[in-house]
Amino acid sequence: MTGVRPRTSTSAWRPSVPGIDEVFHAHFTDHAYPAHTHDTWDLMILDEGAVDFALDHRRHGVSGTSNVLLLPPGVPHDGRTVTDEGFRKRVLYLDASVLPHRLTGRAADSPVLGDALLRQRIHQLHGALVRDDDGGFEAESRLAFVRERLHSHLDALLPRPPGREANRLAVGLRELLDERIRTGLSLREASAALHAHPTHLIRCFTQTFGLPPHTYLTGKRIDLARRLLLDGHRPADVATAVGFHDQSHLNRHFARHTGTTPGRYGRLGHGSP
Repeated sequence: MTGVRPRTSTSAWRPSVPGIDEVFHAHFTDHAYPAHTHDTWDLMILDEGAVDFALDHRRHGVSGTSNVLLLPPGVPHDGRTVTDEGFRKRVLYLDASVLPHRLTGRAADSPVLGDALLRQRIHQLHGALVRDDDGGFEAESRLAFVRERLHSHLDALLPRPPGREANRLAVGLRELLDERIRTGLSLREASAALHAHPTHLIRCFTQTFGLPPHTYLTGKRIDLARRLLLDGHRPADVATAVGFHDQSHLNRHFARHTGTTPGRYGRLGHGSP
């Protein structure tokens, strides 16, 4: 993007509020996320700019400050800047105690929610998380209202037809990868365990989940690395702990997924960038 110097500013932390796995604030002027998945729900609001993203093979665009973006766990998505000004976002990663996995299909069908009240409640929740001057009580209370509003949207949607999770081989391979995040898994091992030809396995996985197995595994390792870094572990130790060859290998993939380095991510403080 010409005329604008690329700038990245990020802030991440794990609050003491049950249900919130991570808080992430960021300002990107030129960044593109690769396709990946999360174990958690990704609840995002924009404070400036616009974002273009694909979720479950469909592209969406979000701009302005009136919408809420909800990305469900286990569904591949990407994201990128679309203007020279980039975008400023605030994200909450929510676990299954806030939204159960059974609502994943409904959220994938309608990831952009035009709800001014919900957006305001999420904004207030972020404010409480930044202040955190009462042990998280205010944030926990505000999260309850956010959860209520999200359920009102998702429960009103018709369920998706079955089919995404019906592929036995794809689900079996995903389970194997989830069990072997740190150590990895060879295609030969997976083929022997699932009694399927390697290329057939890859096709089944990609068609079912929207990204190839190796990309899925990298995303899972990045998620694990984020948790370890926020727990205070050194990037060099995190790299080998999550299955990367070395820190440079972690750095390359981590920057693509988060827009910052593992070393900086582990030192980020509370508050908006």
